[in-house]
Amino acid sequence: MSAGESVASAALPESYRQPLPLGLHHLIKVMNALGTLWILGLVVLLNADVIGRNLLGRPILGVPEMLAMSIVGIVFLQLADCVHSGKLTRSELLLGRMEGWTPGGASFAQAVFHLAGLALMLAILAPSYGNFSQALEQGEYFGAIGAFRAPMWPIKLAVFVGLAMTAVSLLGLAWHDLRSGLARRAAARAQTR
Repeated sequence: MSAGESVASAALPESYRQPLPLGLHHLIKVMNALGTLWILGLVVLLNADVIGRNLLGRPILGVPEMLAMSIVGIVFLQLADCVHSGKLTRSELLLGRMEGWTPGGASFAQAVFHLAGLALMLAILAPSYGNFSQALEQGEYFGAIGAFRAPMWPIKLAVFVGLAMTAVSLLGLAWHDLRSGLARRAAARAQTR
């Protein structure tokens, strides 16, 4: 890595983990913790099912269905924290070079990426709410009648809330990126004068 690349990568914008308005970053952390506890509960349930199946000859009904549906809920509960903390894959080498080409370039590029993600979340959000309200009103269930049935609305609520908080997180990231890019550009102009 050349000296110019190391300076550019040191100047990368750090919009991740910044506080969100109304303390919503705390809600994102709580949602992540709930997803983690949900995983722990599934591990206990799966082990109990294996023990019941192999040692007692009596499996717990509905474990495969609960595991399949839970994965969806867990992913959406933890998505906002993944985005907010910067754990999604991105090319820091490219961002470092962009910052070297123009002051604030990496910040502006990240703002564009975050705004594109926001547009995607907003496009999915309205249908997700429709799915949630329909599941709640119609009493949708998953599983087999007579064996195991569970309501669908909690999973669809987790999807809706996860999408909404991911959208809020992406909006906050784009805002921080734009402010950082403008500040870097102003600082570079002040140095050249």
